[in-house]
Amino acid sequence: MKTTLVLFAEGSEELEAVTIVNILRRAGVSVTLAGLNAGSLRGSRGTVLIPDTTLEEALALSYDMVVLPGGQPGTDNLKADVRVVKLLQKMARHGKYVAAICAAPSVLATAGLLDGKQATSFPGALDAFPLVTQQPAAVVEDGKLITSRGPGTAMDFALTLVERLVGKEKRQKVEAGLQR
Repeated sequence: MKTTLVLFAEGSEELEAVTIVNILRRAGVSVTLAGLNAGSLRGSRGTVLIPDTTLEEALALSYDMVVLPGGQPGTDNLKADVRVVKLLQKMARHGKYVAAICAAPSVLATAGLLDGKQATSFPGALDAFPLVTQQPAAVVEDGKLITSRGPGTAMDFALTLVERLVGKEKRQKVEAGLQR
């Protein structure tokens, strides 16, 4: 079974996080929602989520993919956590999937993963990173780096993650069940 780690910080975009977790679980992917801190965390729109575990505990395991939801100040909280940056770099070094949506592609850029790569994000989130080739598409893939623009693209993003992890047929099956 494929495994995915979704990180959630205080102030992360809850619509993106829940959509990603939900769609991947529908596809049979083992998903762990890890909070940067223990206990419940309040998202950027005030919804409180209770992660499955903490990042510290999650780091003891290995994953096929790590995904970062955006939102503010969640993105800044992810960016400021040295454990997150090291995890992203380790995943990329080992040829694993690294994905981020909304403002969170800036965390990938901060970790040096988007230099010379194509990516998309919430408008303005990558402007401080001139080595990134920004694309206007809803979802952009460059090798095993997958980025997306924001809450409105969360379902397309999550379905792309399903396709990369478990195949196009599984994506189509999940998508059919969503009545899109």
